[in-house]
Amino acid sequence: MRVKELMFWFCDLPLWAFRVLAREGRSGVPGGTPEEEERRSSCADRSCSFSVGRGGESMYFPCAHERLEETKLEAVRDNNVELVQEILHDIGHLVQQDSAAAELARILREPHFQSLLETHDSVASKSYETPPPSPVLDPTFNNQPVPPDAVRMVGIRKTAGENLGVTFRVERGELVIARILHGGMVAQQGLLHVGDVIREVNGQEVGSDPRVLQDSLRHASGSVVLKILPSYQEPHPPRQVFVKCHFDYDPASDSLIPCKEAGLRFAAGDLLQIVNQDDPNWWQACHVEGGSAGLIPSQLLEEKRKAFVKRDLEVAPTSAGALCSSLSGKRKKRMMYLTTKNAEFDRHELLIYEEVARMPPFRRKTLVLIGAQGVGRRSLKNKLIMSDQARYGTTIPYTSRKPKDSEKDGHGYHFVSRGEMEADIKAGHYLEHGEYEGNLYGTKIDSIRAVVNAGKMCILDVNPQAVKVLRTAEFVPYVVFIEAPSAETLRAMNRAALESGVAIKQLTEADARRTVEESSRIQHGYSHYFDLSLTNDNLEHTFGQLREAMENLRAEPQWVPVTWVY
Repeated sequence: MRVKELMFWFCDLPLWAFRVLAREGRSGVPGGTPEEEERRSSCADRSCSFSVGRGGESMYFPCAHERLEETKLEAVRDNNVELVQEILHDIGHLVQQDSAAAELARILREPHFQSLLETHDSVASKSYETPPPSPVLDPTFNNQPVPPDAVRMVGIRKTAGENLGVTFRVERGELVIARILHGGMVAQQGLLHVGDVIREVNGQEVGSDPRVLQDSLRHASGSVVLKILPSYQEPHPPRQVFVKCHFDYDPASDSLIPCKEAGLRFAAGDLLQIVNQDDPNWWQACHVEGGSAGLIPSQLLEEKRKAFVKRDLEVAPTSAGALCSSLSGKRKKRMMYLTTKNAEFDRHELLIYEEVARMPPFRRKTLVLIGAQGVGRRSLKNKLIMSDQARYGTTIPYTSRKPKDSEKDGHGYHFVSRGEMEADIKAGHYLEHGEYEGNLYGTKIDSIRAVVNAGKMCILDVNPQAVKVLRTAEFVPYVVFIEAPSAETLRAMNRAALESGVAIKQLTEADARRTVEESSRIQHGYSHYFDLSLTNDNLEHTFGQLREAMENLRAEPQWVPVTWVY
């Protein structure tokens, strides 16, 4: 019935209004009724026409004036704005089911269409007064009473305990919508906008406490009628920003979040879509697997929290002088960034979010195995290469030691002079290098490129510090962490290897304990680089898992750092 009333309102519009609403760029004189064509012809005979506009359209001002004098138009109604709000409320439950209802709701919410309705109602009610000055230009307007026609009534149906997906803030003593959570009830209905002032809920004034308003809305059920002062702010479409989280977050234990119920819980390694970053401290995000959006700390806020360090104080001052000196804090040592301390600085890097992009299945150029010494990385690398030598390859290390009688250059090692190797190390040609018994050993970056250019995936078992160098668009590594099992399992695996003749050195209890501790340190310091973690408690089983992961890379979409794509 309300839709029919709106159609009667459209019929009430004069012909010129429909021309304004129609698309521009039509050629020729617009058509009309036979009476109108006859009137145009008579006007043309009397030479009273005046042609203006684009596309050959003509406007006959004397005739239009004559027609307005002959026919007096009366408005059907002067409250079409309220009628549209009622229509939107009635079809709210059909928007997700019927495309026609969704299209109608979109048209009725268009700012230009709402402005047309308000203009029509103002003319119909003969409200020709000069509008008040803009609040931006006249700050004193904020202290004046709000005109009654500026207030809107919004109806929402909900069940008790259901969250609306909206938060509030206090602005000049009034409760204002601070944010609308993406995917929530309010966002789906589109009846409220950021900046709207909430005046009443079901006829009761809301006061100025956001928590009281949140509680009353949460426990309300059935029809909830809000009296609001609209802000008419244009909503922003959600951005396609995806991030990988590098820390655990629980909003229930966060004392800074404005609304704990609106928070989104996540764990390190989870993938989130950021849908709103307007607030510098609190972003809106949702899990890529689905679900409603919630608040998460922004990059800036979390960096401030993690970088904050309390001042060091002495514990037990022995005198008044000692107390005064302790309050001044410890003298801080100035430190410059040194490449030799690169790993130390990496351990103190602040890791919050990493922007990622979803890519279709593609072949990675390198496979990097990370783990503690003695955990089985080299055994897994050799088994994988032997399983498919046309697909996998590895580098040949360089060394400055003299070759043995049975050794040939390029078989097992590349033999170079110490001076040449030191010059290449200084020039940055080595991914990693070290010294053992007075001889230098290292892996050249060009060796990796040679394997990749041969069409193979280069498998590397390197130190964790080298991953940062490899993690670029040139090498697109797939990083697998080989985690050590318990010390008892390590010793049992070593005994089995000794009995089968695979191993020749017995693993002591101290060696096994050191391996477990080193594995834990690597996981703690470099887990943000890992694409996969495997616990090597059985070599054959771990090898099967590794091969399966390699096959999945060729069949499943992958999330990679956005710097690899753009």
